[in-house]
Amino acid sequence: MLKVAYLLLCLTVVNAGSHSLMALATYIVGQTPFPEFSVVLMLDDLQIIYYDSTIWKAVYRTNSDSKYYDEEQSDVGVVFQDMYNSMKTRDFYANEHFNHTDGVHVYQRLAGCELLNNDKPGPIHSWDAFDGQCMEELIYDLEKKDIYLKKPWIISWDHIKKLNLQFMYENAYHPICIKTLERYLHLEKNSVMRKVKPRVRLMRKKLPDSQGLQISCLATGFYPRHINLTLFRDDQPVDDDQITGGEILPNADRTYQMRKSLVISDEELREGHNYNCTMKHLNLDNKLDIIFDTDKYDPGGSFSLSVVISVLVLICVVVFIITALIIWRKRCAAGRGSETSLNRYSPTPSSTHDEN
Repeated sequence: MLKVAYLLLCLTVVNAGSHSLMALATYIVGQTPFPEFSVVLMLDDLQIIYYDSTIWKAVYRTNSDSKYYDEEQSDVGVVFQDMYNSMKTRDFYANEHFNHTDGVHVYQRLAGCELLNNDKPGPIHSWDAFDGQCMEELIYDLEKKDIYLKKPWIISWDHIKKLNLQFMYENAYHPICIKTLERYLHLEKNSVMRKVKPRVRLMRKKLPDSQGLQISCLATGFYPRHINLTLFRDDQPVDDDQITGGEILPNADRTYQMRKSLVISDEELREGHNYNCTMKHLNLDNKLDIIFDTDKYDPGGSFSLSVVISVLVLICVVVFIITALIIWRKRCAAGRGSETSLNRYSPTPSSTHDEN
């Protein structure tokens, strides 16, 4: 079964503390079991509407206000039908440009608006991709009421096309997007406006064949997803090309996690560098700074001799205390048994009088 695995290589940059409404639209040419055109509408990381070319109407995935049903269906029809026509035309030009005649090809668009942390509407962003390759990035500036292309596409833009597009963004796309964003932000505030502090775990793993030590900093269980996790060596940020991980991944409880790892060679361990992990999140008043204790690691073996001796001494103390408690309890039990026996066989005053 063919699966649509193409993902937009263009990344959405959303400011921390803000909220976004993003539509991921997919147009497919070729024989597949999937609809020709489909859209998933997301409020931050929560899917609220699904739309495709089989029924040409919005299907709600979460709470909706019935009094706005007809209005929302009309808005969805205006925006998504126009998006369908635009992507169909662009897919035709893309196939012609790359000389594709058959097979399955996918055109995708990620577009949406942002409500900034001061409740001020932000710009509209739009990214286009063809067969997984980012083709165009468009920004509509609300204040200047102008369109900017960061990466012009193969289709030429004349003055008339640009004016028509500016009119649509100003009078349809942006008002509808901000209105829907504010409405569902109110309906889903318990989900998307919750705040959960990250939990931090520090991990160390000795690598085989004397390849050194891997240290990892894991932040998990946080919401919203915006977080800044940085590894430092001697108070200087470690270069990204030396770090593995760094992706924000979802947890089953709709929180997120991020892990960053660094391999430290035996030579670096002997040099005695200081390593630490810092974290910034919306739910932390100040940045969280955690220091890695690499002194307890012995590059020639596993842990240092002092650590091994300390553990052995602790075990001996525990064994001594347990043994002493067992002996004390046995002696107490034996003492109580002897006293009971003496009381049982000692003559009472009445029996002594009878014998006389």
